[in-house]
Amino acid sequence: MLGGATLDSVLPPLQGSLADERERGLAGEISFGVARWYFQLAAIVDELVDRPVKDKLMLAVLLAGLYQLRFMRVPPHAAISESVNTVRRVGRPRGAGMVNAVLRRYQRETDKIDEKLAGTAATRHAYPQWLVDRLAADWPEATGLLQAGNERPPMWLRVNRRRSDIDSWCAAFVDQHDAEPQRSQWAADAVALPQPLPVEQIPGFTAGEVSVQDAGAQLAATMLDLRDGMRVLDACAAPGGKTCHILESADVQVTAVDHDERRLGKVQQNLERLGLEASVTVGDAAMPEQWWDGRPFDRILLDVPCSATGVIRRHPDIKLLRRAGDIDAFAARQLAMLVATWPLLAPGGRLLYATCSLLAAENSRVVEAFMARESGAQTRVLTPGCGLAGGFGVQILTGEAGMDGFYYSCLEAA
Repeated sequence: MLGGATLDSVLPPLQGSLADERERGLAGEISFGVARWYFQLAAIVDELVDRPVKDKLMLAVLLAGLYQLRFMRVPPHAAISESVNTVRRVGRPRGAGMVNAVLRRYQRETDKIDEKLAGTAATRHAYPQWLVDRLAADWPEATGLLQAGNERPPMWLRVNRRRSDIDSWCAAFVDQHDAEPQRSQWAADAVALPQPLPVEQIPGFTAGEVSVQDAGAQLAATMLDLRDGMRVLDACAAPGGKTCHILESADVQVTAVDHDERRLGKVQQNLERLGLEASVTVGDAAMPEQWWDGRPFDRILLDVPCSATGVIRRHPDIKLLRRAGDIDAFAARQLAMLVATWPLLAPGGRLLYATCSLLAAENSRVVEAFMARESGAQTRVLTPGCGLAGGFGVQILTGEAGMDGFYYSCLEAA
């Protein structure tokens, strides 16, 4: 459906072509909603048509129509008529009758369809079967994770302690919006908004007083146990949320490295807005010989590329973009990055391995494989107060205390 592109990359230009703010919001709601519930909606289409719908435009219209009927407050007659009109506008007038018939049949047979969808976890929760199987293998109570991944996430902010404090910022928010933000139980700088807002409506955002960042992601800076004067490497830095939090937390020298030069531009933008400085370098964490100056780091954050299964609720298109074979490929690259960056750590230093994955193959098993080959490394017990300890680290499950899913493992050099 997405041709390998993310919704975050393809949707904004499409929304920008719409003049009406309501239409832009509706386009976003339907696009993300269809991605979130694709595997359920596609199963409904298969149930209601005589043969597979091979025309991608027609299929997209059917999915969008079903999403409106099933999950939105759009009046059914409006959802059906607009779907029919859309088919005509995209040059498929002969398909108008089929779209009309399928959507009206769904209305008549909703109860029967719901009963059939309930038969498997994949269709009940709208996930690819391979991911249902993976989660079930790692987590006996996987049903809760599937449900959490379909929920709307809160909008978490990080208060920049160099420019404000959490009490003052919350007071300013209450004054402007007459609503109380929720403070995190575990992340000291984190507040959740009562409802998501455009950043231009957030007090102090432009002035660098706050940034958008999930509370679970904010735990990384705390786990690094930073001290003034340290040299710190953020080895997979883009888009820069953790880089900036590190610099807000202590007077340290940070080298921010990422292989994607375009995304490093976002790191620089965040640094400038927050009034922070770091050495921003294009480079691959798996090949430090290409960019490292030979001086060891006291702290290394290795927030590796992963399946992102812990943030599916924010990026539901992950369900469509990931494949079963991707997991072993991710794990191999993660181990390669861990092996390559470990020699950059100073004696007595600390490396924090991090993912936003829920899968053991990318988390504990990667660290276990590294520990088996590196006798000079030892794991340090992390006690953030949240998450599940074990497997060489701490796993935060999606939805715990409102946070996204993250895995952290702390390794120290003897």
